[in-house]
Amino acid sequence: MRGDPNVFEPEWQEGTPPGLKGLMVGAAAGATELGATVYELEPGVAVSPYHVHHGNEELLVVLRGRVSLRTPDGDRELEPGAVVAFPRGPDGAHRVAAGAESARVLVISTMHFPEVAEHVSTGTTLTMTSPGEGKAFGADGERPFLDLYREAMERDASTS
Repeated sequence: MRGDPNVFEPEWQEGTPPGLKGLMVGAAAGATELGATVYELEPGVAVSPYHVHHGNEELLVVLRGRVSLRTPDGDRELEPGAVVAFPRGPDGAHRVAAGAESARVLVISTMHFPEVAEHVSTGTTLTMTSPGEGKAFGADGERPFLDLYREAMERDASTS
């Protein structure tokens, strides 16, 4: 079913981690070949740990606020309106976090499945067979995604 989601007045999805709100606007708009999610970040909160995608390319658009960006080239601050591409593979590794104030970003991606993503700081591997479907593996084997996500976020914050 197609809707007309609004990135400036989103109806946030339930079940996101503390300090992070999200809405899959691509799916809500009826997209099948592109993913797009708008995120609202409280100060200092990251969208995800430092990670790399092996199957999909991503594009970041900063809608509001300033965010810090970590890539293999180093750390830098992005202002509203900034657009950055993350190719698949190690060169596209990245972490996006709000600065001292809240921020809103739009992340757009290709939707190639199966997809493998790694949280670099913890070695967590995510295998996805379709949007929202897949498995998460830590060093000790398969575990619930949100448990591994929280651990990766905590470890990532301590290494930033």
